[in-house]
Amino acid sequence: MRVAALVTGGKDSVLALYRAQKMGHTVEVLATMIPKRDDSYMFHFPNIHLTDLLSGAVEIPLVTAETSGVKEEELDDLKKLLASLDVEGVVSGAIASSYQKERIERICQELSLKSVAPLWHEDPLDIMKELIDLKFKVILVGVYAFGLDQTWLGREINTETLNQLVEINQKYQISLVGEGGEYESLVLDAPIFKKRIEIVQAETTYENSSGVLHVKKAKLVNKD
Repeated sequence: MRVAALVTGGKDSVLALYRAQKMGHTVEVLATMIPKRDDSYMFHFPNIHLTDLLSGAVEIPLVTAETSGVKEEELDDLKKLLASLDVEGVVSGAIASSYQKERIERICQELSLKSVAPLWHEDPLDIMKELIDLKFKVILVGVYAFGLDQTWLGREINTETLNQLVEINQKYQISLVGEGGEYESLVLDAPIFKKRIEIVQAETTYENSSGVLHVKKAKLVNKD
């Protein structure tokens, strides 16, 4: 099936893209919604501008559209973007968020598209282990929950990090995959990347128990 993949640059959307290709779908285009506000209900915000590098890394064209980020209104913006694409289905990285998945499915039904959610209702721990086993290079670029302080910004997801996340999950009941908005991530390398993303310049902001790693400059480099 010819599909568009909704991507943010974060681990869930990139793993869903990886899975969709493994399932035999032809990913014709990547699609990114760029919210005008950082509290969008539907769309990832930190470092969303880096999806153009993701597009170059996987060598799949990217289409983008701005959205108000206002609850429910932003769905109309997504529908307009998807309606402009010549595809048969839409891939998303939803894992446990019914809010996100139900709205994407509704838009797909209205446009006669199939919704593909390869990660839906999978065990969060298994997903995290899969990322590590597949050698995805994923860093945290946003933290918004108890237990995740400023030292987590820029930290790579590996076995040690995962073990610490499990401990924090047991203490504060945060989602291991950040599905509740506890953290945001950025994929710098993955098996489907032809080139990897290298951060050249970044700065962090942190206050009121939350913070963001803002990537100011990044580039594509050849993989070793």
